Amino acid sequence: MASAGVLVASLWTEVNRCGQSGDYTRALKALTKILHENKDDVTALHCKVVCLVQNGSFKEALNVMNTYSKVLGSDVVFEKAYCEYRLNRVESSLKTIESAPEQTDKLKELYGQVLYRLERYTECRSVYTDLIRNSQDEYEEERKTNLAAVVASVSQWENAPAGILDLPESTYELCYNAACALIGQGKLPEAFSKLQQAEEFCRVSLAEDSDVTEEDINSELAVIHSQMAYIMQLQGRADEALQLYNQVIKLKPSDVGLLAVTANNIITINKDQNVFDSKKKVKLTNTEGVEYKLVRKQLQAIEFNKALLAMYTNQADQCRKMSSSLQAQNPGHPLPVLIQVAQLCREKQHGRAIELLQQFSDKHPESASGIKLTMAQLYLAQGHVTKACDVLRSIEEFKHKAGMVSALVTMYSHEEDIDGAIEVFRQAIEHYQSEQPGSAAHLALVREAANFKLKYGRKKEAISDLEQLWKQNTKDVHTLAQLISAYSLVDTDKAKSLSKHLPSADTMALKIDVDELESSHGATYVRKKAAKATGENPPKEQGQGEIKKKRKKKKGKLPKNCDPKATPDPERWLPMRERSYYRGKKKGKKKEQIGKGTQGATGGASSDLDASKTASSPPTSPRPGSGSTTAAGSNVVPPRQQNLPLQEPRGRRHHRRRRRAAKEAGNGTDGRRQNAI
Repeated sequence: MASAGVLVASLWTEVNRCGQSGDYTRALKALTKILHENKDDVTALHCKVVCLVQNGSFKEALNVMNTYSKVLGSDVVFEKAYCEYRLNRVESSLKTIESAPEQTDKLKELYGQVLYRLERYTECRSVYTDLIRNSQDEYEEERKTNLAAVVASVSQWENAPAGILDLPESTYELCYNAACALIGQGKLPEAFSKLQQAEEFCRVSLAEDSDVTEEDINSELAVIHSQMAYIMQLQGRADEALQLYNQVIKLKPSDVGLLAVTANNIITINKDQNVFDSKKKVKLTNTEGVEYKLVRKQLQAIEFNKALLAMYTNQADQCRKMSSSLQAQNPGHPLPVLIQVAQLCREKQHGRAIELLQQFSDKHPESASGIKLTMAQLYLAQGHVTKACDVLRSIEEFKHKAGMVSALVTMYSHEEDIDGAIEVFRQAIEHYQSEQPGSAAHLALVREAANFKLKYGRKKEAISDLEQLWKQNTKDVHTLAQLISAYSLVDTDKAKSLSKHLPSADTMALKIDVDELESSHGATYVRKKAAKATGENPPKEQGQGEIKKKRKKKKGKLPKNCDPKATPDPERWLPMRERSYYRGKKKGKKKEQIGKGTQGATGGASSDLDASKTASSPPTSPRPGSGSTTAAGSNVVPPRQQNLPLQEPRGRRHHRRRRRAAKEAGNGTDGRRQNAI
């Protein structure tokens, strides 16, 4: 027994020495020997769990704690919750922490991390605020960094005011988180400046470490550069953003979450262009472990973009499958339905697309505004303007907005439905009369309604609007003039009484120097001033008008061979064929008929070429079935010339001439069959 006790004591000494040196693998070997002597040793089991956690063997450590749960009890609550957190069993980790009998500081630290992963930012913020207030150790800066990250997440993902935090920006992590919070608030220039400050802090702090290489610095700066590119993208500087995104991708950072977000943003810039590059980048969003690095909204956006990419690459079935799956996962989100509708429109199924939109708007009225706008757009694309107007008027959220009223009035005017346009004005004016009476938007609508009614001859209906405007500003002469013009058709007495309010002609006279106005820069059509009197040109007597100089008319030129003394032909204006003395064209001698008969033969030369008429040649009898040969080609019908060349090849024609000459000379045939040409 004494020897066994000495052995255990030496093993504990070995465990202590290895723990101080950080050699946890060797410490595990010594602990295994100790547990071999006493398997229920609580201290040895606890030390074994700690060594396994330090080596990253979280699953094995969790198995040990579950196996000896009765022996260990609540001594390893923190280690169990931490292992579950590192194994991405966040819900289980939360239950373990909440079941702990006592909430220690390290449990609170872990509790804050778990709440952050669960996106429960309000509770997480209160936990870190309490920790910063009630603890003073070397980890205070890390807690402030985590608190700044919580504030930035609230600003970005919940669109809520982050509140004012008096946190120092002494490190690049704090500067980066402050920039993320500014992005959520829409303050992009300030956020970009803050990111530049974070980059400078990062370079300075890492340059102090001699073991850090330039590659390590660039890898650490990748997240800052990616966020800079995102701001550029939001500002419309897509080319600069794309260049910076590609630089981050080339660095191949170890953070799979950073790679996935950067690749997704490149895909959004490419849209329906450069789809092959997008298909390469989308593989980076499927890396293992991405789902644990990004928040729910980021993962959702990536999945939506995958469905859109399938549509852009004409993968219709895959697009429908992915959008249907996304709709099942997010039943109240309008984007999956809009992707399905876009795919249907690409397939020219507009009716089915409108039906799908109508079904979604009926089921989810809280998200129906954007859906109904899309429906109206589809109706307009099909030429159904009235249906589009009905859909737009059913959107309560935008019904009385100035832009919506303008669009509706324009569409009703296009359809020549003036009553419908006036009704839109009436409803909008009544809304502002009850909600914001006398506001600028209210008076602007009243004025536009009055102008519209006057434009389409509804002066009686415009009187009430004009009176309302004039009562708001009795010094508005333009409105008063319109009101008098409208009353002149309805009540002349009222028009006369209102005309008394018009200013007098003297007050309306404009004091303008006409000469100065005409001599000003840019004046056109200015009357010419009279020339000043000089010694050479004395002034004209009063009453003497200026005599305009008449330009001499040039005599017209006569045609050639024209005798001016001769009487012109009275029928010279008539065409030659219609004149009384026209006898038609003189018929000249008949030209020799060139090209008649066989091809290439002429009438004048036929007798010269006829060898039978010469004295030296004996008469020949015609061959049976070959026709007469007295005049070559005289009894042969010429072929039709449609769709054929105008000339035969020279070699064939010359060969045929030689054969004909030989036959007519009485030499018989050349051994070839003689057919009619």
